[in-house]
Amino acid sequence: MNHIVSIITPTYNSEKFIKQTIESIISQSYKNWELIVVDDASFDSTVAIVEEFIVNHSNIKLLQNDKNEGAAISRNNGIEAAQGDYIAFLDADDLWKSDKLEKQIEFIKSNNADVCFCSYDLMSEEGTLLNETVTALTKLSYKKFLKCNYIGNLTGIYHAKSLGKIYAPDLRKRQDWLMWLEAVKRSNKPALGMEESLAIYRVRKHSISSNKLNLVKYNFLVYRKGLGFSLIKSIYCFTVFLFEYFFIKPKQTVTSKEK
Repeated sequence: MNHIVSIITPTYNSEKFIKQTIESIISQSYKNWELIVVDDASFDSTVAIVEEFIVNHSNIKLLQNDKNEGAAISRNNGIEAAQGDYIAFLDADDLWKSDKLEKQIEFIKSNNADVCFCSYDLMSEEGTLLNETVTALTKLSYKKFLKCNYIGNLTGIYHAKSLGKIYAPDLRKRQDWLMWLEAVKRSNKPALGMEESLAIYRVRKHSISSNKLNLVKYNFLVYRKGLGFSLIKSIYCFTVFLFEYFFIKPKQTVTSKEK
């Protein structure tokens, strides 16, 4: 029996990319899924594009925020509406390879995993593959995960039937890291990573995450606000994070010649 996978896609003025993103979901070899698109008060043609898909696909649903709420609240609205045994995420500018769900769900079942993720390729904003792959760790303990975010949100799946629904805190950035940390903590066993690349991440030129130095400042809030650590513990964890982020994690990104 195939189990339903709920896919959460927050959108905001995503008319340039949302069509291709949805098409990558429709083309999945694993068919028992629902897509919940949560539009965050877009003022371009995003909603109209999504509605065109809904006409022919009853498993695609559209939720619309009354006002711009941010990615965390949008994802949480989608999670609340989700009916699936498993919950996965795909942002409105990223892509899945056609066998992503099939291979990942089979891997989860075979290994009795609660949290699973995989490697993913990088592409430019224009859609050109950059011949770089971010490789997944095969096992990710909570202790290792606390040092740095090693789960690409577009690759992660958690077993909601086992862990319950896990919501993201309302932080501007890094709320996905906190959500996956909670999933691994609830599971009480490591997240399992697939070395095969099954997704494609779009590197945006002017996004917050495209600027490493600008992004780093949001990580202190993960420890201090998101996890509620003391100031001293937050400073210690943040120091460990800086070393991990700049000297350890980059080793996970390889060129196609190295794979």
